[in-house]
Amino acid sequence: MRLANLGYLGHMWELFAMWTWVPLFLAASFATSGSHDIASAALAAFAVIAAGGIGCVVGGVLADRFGRTSLTIAAMAASGACALLIGFLYGGPPALVLAVAVVWGITVVADSPQFSAAVSELSPAGTAGSALSLQTAVGFILTAATILSVGALDPGDGTGWRIAFGSLALGPLVGVVAMWRLRGRPDAVKMAGGRR
Repeated sequence: MRLANLGYLGHMWELFAMWTWVPLFLAASFATSGSHDIASAALAAFAVIAAGGIGCVVGGVLADRFGRTSLTIAAMAASGACALLIGFLYGGPPALVLAVAVVWGITVVADSPQFSAAVSELSPAGTAGSALSLQTAVGFILTAATILSVGALDPGDGTGWRIAFGSLALGPLVGVVAMWRLRGRPDAVKMAGGRR
């Protein structure tokens, strides 16, 4: 349970800060590239966040097939890579920035339902509701800190965005390590019908 919760916290470190700041990033990046159409940036931000629905559905199917730890490791590795990369694309071609942002939007949330499922599968009998409540509460407290910290890093230009979004990659890194460790534990067979 501790490792599943640590993986979840790594996921939450990134998720809500990304959702909060990606609309401003896209608008600023598009404007810097010479595309001053704010409606295009708003539509792009909607597409990035809405793409998470695809990530949740596909993530669930893949987790049931290949295992929860496998899916969460892959999703966090991909979303962390997007967090590191996208700041360097600031002001670049809008189509390229949007493509990376959509991949980030899909992968940043693809693992989310898997952490709740993992905790419900790993918690002692009769404690799943309390375990999930605690997991969610701590995760949302953490998101408040990361949302504010990205803003405090003053992501007003390319350098600021690289540092701000790059700092979000720390969460997936911790999450990958936690889920990798969980994968090696005997308890992992309790998840996803024995698929680690």
